[in-house]
Amino acid sequence: MKLTPELIERSLSYINSVKDRELDLRGNKIPAIENLGVTKDLNDTIDLTDNDIRVLGNFPLLRRVRSLLLANNRITRIDPQIAEFLPNLTTLVLTNNNITEISDLEPLAECKRLKYVSLLDNPVTRKQWYRSWIIWKIPSVRVLDFKRVRDVERKEAKQLFETAKGEPTSLARSISETVSKTFEPGEGMAAAGGANLPKSNLPTLGMSIEEQAKIREAIRNAKTLEEVSRLETLLQSGHIPGTGRQPGDFGQGENEEMEE
Repeated sequence: MKLTPELIERSLSYINSVKDRELDLRGNKIPAIENLGVTKDLNDTIDLTDNDIRVLGNFPLLRRVRSLLLANNRITRIDPQIAEFLPNLTTLVLTNNNITEISDLEPLAECKRLKYVSLLDNPVTRKQWYRSWIIWKIPSVRVLDFKRVRDVERKEAKQLFETAKGEPTSLARSISETVSKTFEPGEGMAAAGGANLPKSNLPTLGMSIEEQAKIREAIRNAKTLEEVSRLETLLQSGHIPGTGRQPGDFGQGENEEMEE
């Protein structure tokens, strides 16, 4: 069922238990968010639980909205401009959706007032650095998946993802470069020729694309902060973990083959 102006107008709008005005759009099998401009920005909370929404986006400017409830949908992507249209978003419930990669959550970093987030039962919650990344990337968050964020977690997350100079670490960059495998029409068509391959922020030192990929994978699979730091130190000094190769060795094999 489409989210038509008629459906919105006949849906219940009421004062909920926390004294907010809430629009109830639960359980309508809505496939996409649309036409919310007809609400005239009169709601504090919009409840879209138990629908078939795939993309969290397509909002008009809704300054009053502070809470979005979207549990039990099929959301895989978040609109990069969500913060622009929901500038006062404080609570976001995305329990039981299909968000896969940590980088899919990047748009939420622009939601400067976001305090309460639930992503339980999304595939992304099984990623190794999921909780630490959100704590670092969205510093306004106080409660994540119904667990309060502790000061020690903030400190550890900053050590993982931020250098002493305030720049993202190689681990942070590698997570951002890991894109979701959700298919979009036309996406990746030029990848075979290399034209659309993402550019790496790692110091490449003449390394091949395959070698860079191995290093990023090693950093992602590191299980402790010490291991991440060791890998980054090796990389910055020009060593490829597990190979013993030096910067001067890069490209020698290819040159020898060309000479033959």
